[in-house]
Amino acid sequence: MNINIRLATYADKQDMANIHSRSWEVAYKDIIPVEYIKKRSAVRTVKWERILSAENRIHHIILNDNTAVGMVTVGPPQQEDIEIKNDIGIDHSFWELHGIYLHPDYYRSGIGTIALEFAMNKARAAGKTNMLLWVFEDNLNAIKFYEKCGFSPDGASKVYNYGKEINCIRMRRSL
Repeated sequence: MNINIRLATYADKQDMANIHSRSWEVAYKDIIPVEYIKKRSAVRTVKWERILSAENRIHHIILNDNTAVGMVTVGPPQQEDIEIKNDIGIDHSFWELHGIYLHPDYYRSGIGTIALEFAMNKARAAGKTNMLLWVFEDNLNAIKFYEKCGFSPDGASKVYNYGKEINCIRMRRSL
């Protein structure tokens, strides 16, 4: 394997859409209703056209020998996590792993670990000392992966509506 991770460009929009859709179809098939996944997949290309037509600082494409095999998004926390509190006030030491999505043909190949290390290095380069992420509570494979990589649940949770209510838990780790 020859893995390269770089910022995604507008030219990557179709690869990003395909990877995002295929990953959801396999990883979330028992979590999110299939009809909802199909509806989201139908608009993925338009979504990635819109996202990548603006200045991109957080969405990266993962290439294996110049073939798009995944994506990783890492950057400032989502709005609800911007003001994580600690004993002395607001803690600005966090960056968020917004997502790692791999084409299913590349699951369990080590690329997810490479992508996670890339994300943590981006956070360190930005001066951050902690990483957080949100994961579906029922996505046991992802939770096991993140736990193996040093993340642990911190007690925060939220509910998303993806055709049904789905609970997410927040996980974090020190860098």
